[in-house]
Order: sequence, then structure tokens, then C-alpha cells
Amino acid sequence: MPHRIVHMLRARGTGRRPVMLAIAGDSAAGKTTLTRGLVECLGEDRMTAVCVDDYHRYDREERKNKPFTALHPDCNHIEVMEQHLQLLAMGEPILKPVYDHGTGRLVRPELVEPRDFVIVEGLLPLYSKMARACFDITVYLDPPEEQRHAWKIQRDTTKRGYAPEQVLEELRRRELESAAFIRPQRRHADIVVRFGSLAGRDEPAGSPLSAELLLRPTIDHPELDEIVRGADALHLRLLRDTDGRPVDSLHVHGNVPPDEAEIVKKAVWERLDVDTPFPDGLGRLNDGNRSDPVAITQLLLLYHLINADRVRVAS
Repeated sequence: MPHRIVHMLRARGTGRRPVMLAIAGDSAAGKTTLTRGLVECLGEDRMTAVCVDDYHRYDREERKNKPFTALHPDCNHIEVMEQHLQLLAMGEPILKPVYDHGTGRLVRPELVEPRDFVIVEGLLPLYSKMARACFDITVYLDPPEEQRHAWKIQRDTTKRGYAPEQVLEELRRRELESAAFIRPQRRHADIVVRFGSLAGRDEPAGSPLSAELLLRPTIDHPELDEIVRGADALHLRLLRDTDGRPVDSLHVHGNVPPDEAEIVKKAVWERLDVDTPFPDGLGRLNDGNRSDPVAITQLLLLYHLINADRVRVAS
């Protein structure tokens, strides 16, 4: 099987290969916000960020005459994406296409050279076995649809030149393909993250968003019992995943008191055992505000990135 060959080559390689992290999710699920904070924490000299939405086959004007949307695999160069992910996973540079989300046009490609860490975010990074074989850690962002729609309307009307009714029509057109091609990637994620109001809690409008993280046993997660035990705004419990298997669920309340949030964040940072100051860019949102649930999520991803890097260097 080709995807198994990728695993074997990565394990056998003698060169310095990067740690690969995938962040998948539907449009406006928060992928870029999460990625930006991780890049700020580790630094652009150590981290490469790649958006696989750049592999669109058609520009925005051409898509108007197609029977599918940008979410459909036929609207993307999946084979080229797979080839480029394999090259990055082996530590090789690529000449990546570029899609300008502001204008909706395909523009001049750019040279991408993998550094110690590579974050790959977008609509379809976990769509195929070949692509999934390239990653050390996989994440799927799964906000409530009502919340995601509100984020998409806000983003597309302020940054991409759409009218609200155009965004709503596009969401309607995309629904079947979202269900067919985007949401099934959730089953392949090591960590599923949901930013939104916690289920069963009647929170007033405008309350800070909370986070729920499903920590699947496909990778080794940090020991969180001691951290959670002393925190009122964090809860760790065992529940059944969508496939019926047990999974740890970490709840981070959006209204966590600032002093408690600092204790939790620094406790996770200490477990990383890195000789650098606590990063300042964690939890920063597009509007300039900060979110402690986002910051704690980013810290857990940093834990996995740094641990994977240590394993790679030791081997």
C-alpha cells in the first residue's frame, strides 16, 4: 500500500525530517487562528505553515460554472497535494501553488522549505490515506455549525468582499459536500477540538467561548489529572466517542478566572521542559482579544509537537 510505504520511508530516513501536524476543518472553523498562535510560539525560523486550500484547481470565477464547490476533491489537485506532503514529510522543499482568498485568484507559486515543524491546515489535509500517512499529529476542528456560520459571515463580509446573503447562499451550496468530504475527516483525528458553548450549560449571550477536546488514544497525551484536580474551570472525564470507544474529554470553560488560567497554562508549559520563556502569543484572536481555552488548546498541541521532535531526534 502506498501510504504504508510513506510510513516506512519516514521511519527509515537518515535525514532530518520535520514533525508534521495537520489541522483540518470546515471553512471558518478556526484553523488559521490556531495555526498562527503556534507559529508565533515556536517562531518562523523553526516552523513552516502550509494551507492546502492553495491546491484549488479553479479560481473563484471559474467555480461559478462548476457543479461543485471548493470543498469537493474534484475541485482540488489532491494528487499534487499528496505528493507535496510526502516531500515535506521527508524534509524536501516544494514549489507550492498559491490561492489568494482576498481576490479568489490563483497567483504565483512560492517555494516552501520545511523547518523543524510543519503545520498543514485547510479543508482536506486528512482526506486521503496517502495524505494522512505524512502526519505525526492530526487535529480536527469541530465547532457547532451555528457558531461556524457566524464566524464565516463575519470573516467573508469583512475580509473577502462578500455580502451576507452571498455567504449564506454559499453555505447552503456547500452543505452536502461538507457532509460528504469535510466532516468524515473527524474520525481520523488524534484530537477533536470544539470551540463553542459547552453542552448543557445555559450561558448568557456574549459569553467567552469554551472548548471541548477529545483526546483519542492514538497518540500519548500529557498527564492532566494533577492539573485538572486543582482547577475549577477544567474538567476531564471519560466518555464514548462517535464510534462507541472510550475517549478522554477535556472541558475548558470560557469564563475561567485569569489567575487560574495562568496557573493551568504555566503548569502545562512546565511539562514541556523547554528552556524558553512562556510564549506571549497564545490565545490571540482575530479581533485582538485573547481566549484562554484557545491558549490551553495551543499549549497541548505544542506539547505534542515538542515531544514528537524529541522522539525524532533521539531516533
